[in-house]
Amino acid sequence: MAPVIAVVGAGPGLGLAVARVFGGHGFDVALIARTKEKLTALVKDLAEDGISAAAFPADTADPVQLTDALQQAAERFGRIDVLEFSPLPGLQVVQPQDVTVENLRQQTDALLYGAVTAAQAVLPGMREAGSGTLLFTTGSGAIDPVPMLASINIAQAGQRNWALNLHQTLADEGIYVANVAIGVMIGDQAPEGVPHRTADDIAQEYWELHTQREKAEHVISA
Repeated sequence: MAPVIAVVGAGPGLGLAVARVFGGHGFDVALIARTKEKLTALVKDLAEDGISAAAFPADTADPVQLTDALQQAAERFGRIDVLEFSPLPGLQVVQPQDVTVENLRQQTDALLYGAVTAAQAVLPGMREAGSGTLLFTTGSGAIDPVPMLASINIAQAGQRNWALNLHQTLADEGIYVANVAIGVMIGDQAPEGVPHRTADDIAQEYWELHTQREKAEHVISA
């Protein structure tokens, strides 16, 4: 049976690149995102590369949907060995003084609570197996806040804090956890003066984290 990665928040950029890297190393791939049509296209792209993948539509802000999707993925493939969590609920521009319960909830539901939901869905199987990897993605604003992204920064800072705590407490059970903080624009090109890296390049570093199993946090920089 092939090992399995679940990519939560899968899209045509980083999510697809991570799926390709792990798929290229023999992993089957479970793709989770809100839009079924987008996922179907990603499954087709991966199939062209000889990678076995399946789509499981779910909104990370909906705990029932996300839990069901991950359970279906585990049933389809037999298990989940790696969880990669990198949804993008929308680039919400909110200054610190303009943060409200409502605009913060949009981010915490999809990011912080979504991360907790995803982990709780896969951890029982990983703990039973005595192995597993959880890779959580944030922006670098989770470490060094960016004022215009205040609500996203708050949600991702909480997500980051929790991931670092999990790193400390699950290692003895054979489960590796890391936070990946991306501090560059993802793409083949960017406006002058804006640091950037390609999705394929960044995805290789996820594979290195999974195989080396050392750092609690990795910052992606130019």
